[in-house]
Amino acid sequence: MTKSHYEFKPLNVGRWIIWSLFALVLLVAPQLFTSGLSITMLSQMGIAIIACLSYNILLGQGGMLSFGHAVYTGLGSFFAIHALNSVSGGTLPIPVSLVPLVGGVAGLGCAALLGWVTTRRSGTTFAMITLGIGELVFAMSLMIPEFFGGEGGVSGDRVVGKGFFGITFGPAVQVYYLIAVYTFVCVALMFAFTRTPLGRMLNAVRDNAERVEFVGYNPQRVRYLAFLAAGFFGGIAGGLGAINFEIVTAEVVGAARSGAYLLFTFLGGATFFFGPIIGAVLMVLAFVLLSEFTKAWLLYLGLIFLFMVMYAPGGIASLIMMNLRVAAFGRLRQLWTSYLGLAVTALVILAGAGAMIEMIYHLQLGATLGSELKFLGVTLDTHSLDSWFGACFVLATGLGLFELVRREFRRQWGDTQAEIEKEIKRRETAV
Repeated sequence: MTKSHYEFKPLNVGRWIIWSLFALVLLVAPQLFTSGLSITMLSQMGIAIIACLSYNILLGQGGMLSFGHAVYTGLGSFFAIHALNSVSGGTLPIPVSLVPLVGGVAGLGCAALLGWVTTRRSGTTFAMITLGIGELVFAMSLMIPEFFGGEGGVSGDRVVGKGFFGITFGPAVQVYYLIAVYTFVCVALMFAFTRTPLGRMLNAVRDNAERVEFVGYNPQRVRYLAFLAAGFFGGIAGGLGAINFEIVTAEVVGAARSGAYLLFTFLGGATFFFGPIIGAVLMVLAFVLLSEFTKAWLLYLGLIFLFMVMYAPGGIASLIMMNLRVAAFGRLRQLWTSYLGLAVTALVILAGAGAMIEMIYHLQLGATLGSELKFLGVTLDTHSLDSWFGACFVLATGLGLFELVRREFRRQWGDTQAEIEKEIKRRETAV
């Protein structure tokens, strides 16, 4: 039956604005942060965004907790670095800008090979299978030096042949813009994937696989197709990493890399599309900056993860969305004093806990440098009882005040949500 009239579908102006701002940020970022370290970090953020979003296809959209996603990003890196060396040797006639696609195809192929077995189960069994595959591939990376390069890895050179309009990928900023283009395109494609029937069905499999099977779909096949998509985009991220660093080692397929994807995707917010983007930015900041400030940075990350699980299991993205909802009803100003109190008391807790952690690490790792250390501009003495008592006092005081403020905030938040629900019902009645 043909329609006798046209239906007008208005443009989603908000979505166009968001995507335009995203492209603008990618375009002007290296113009605002011009140092070599900044450009390197921006490049790593672009790679991490693709990797975390590809992992979120499994975790957030499909409910598949994987402990081995680094297998597909890492193998994509190895295939890409070998492809780059083939381009340098003249045996592979493709431009360097297409090498990340080699990594994507490699990730897709590995996902097609391993995913059929992996996705036959869900839940805990799926997680254990991915963990086993990850350990297997990591062990193979040390046993097959002909492909993986042994402990030294495989290196390459991205500056190949004559430059195209002056683009040789020698300067770091040129590599950044290549990564930025791939980042924008991959993010757009992964967002489009969430709007396809397959993406919607993947959400249904996550929520209730048995009901999906009742309506005629095969949950294992849906999970498998999503696994292929995650492997493809993960391989592209790995290929970009190979071009950026010009070396690939066994570390890229290790459990630590897979754990990082899981940790920061969760911290960013796996239930929202933009959550892994936040997590990817935090991952680079933690690995590059936080690790330079303190030797205990992994412990701090663990504590942050613990508190997020306890107080904000939806991640940073869920906090943003909940407060946007409150702001939309004009109730956010009622909570700003509680937010200020939570922030101040949390900083007090961090100061006390940080002082104790730094003194413990100094006793274990820096005892040869003397008993004194600097923390937040204060001199601490690991051999002085006053320093330990002061750190404990600050920590205990912060915890007590934080609990008082948290209870008051919880009461205010409940009252605010009740007011919002009343307002919603009033508007529905008015309509």
